Amino acid sequence: MDQKRPGLRRPKRIRAQRVQGVLEIEWLDGHLSRYAMAALRAACPCAECRSGGTRVERSIPEDPLLLPVLPARSHELEHLEQVGNYALQLIWKDGHRFGIYPWEYLWQLCPCEEHRAGLAS
Repeated sequence: MDQKRPGLRRPKRIRAQRVQGVLEIEWLDGHLSRYAMAALRAACPCAECRSGGTRVERSIPEDPLLLPVLPARSHELEHLEQVGNYALQLIWKDGHRFGIYPWEYLWQLCPCEEHRAGLAS
């Protein structure tokens, strides 16, 4: 499988570290992504979060780390579920469960230096 072609990235292992507030994804190519839960909640791709429920907008933010952080309870992870072979659904303690994060979106959200410098492909 070609990990460099968009849409073909797959995780090898996903681990939620709730106490640390971090989601880790180890990708098949060996790359490790560590996401702050608050950043993932702020980057929720659902229509409600992206546009206040008035229109659907699924564009990737220029810098998701600069998005405003929601109140503390809203980025506490309750549960996560794999959606088919293409995405992850995060279910938050405040009941929000509408964001489906495709693998490609998560790859692009990776906050590591490689991704931020545009070196990861």
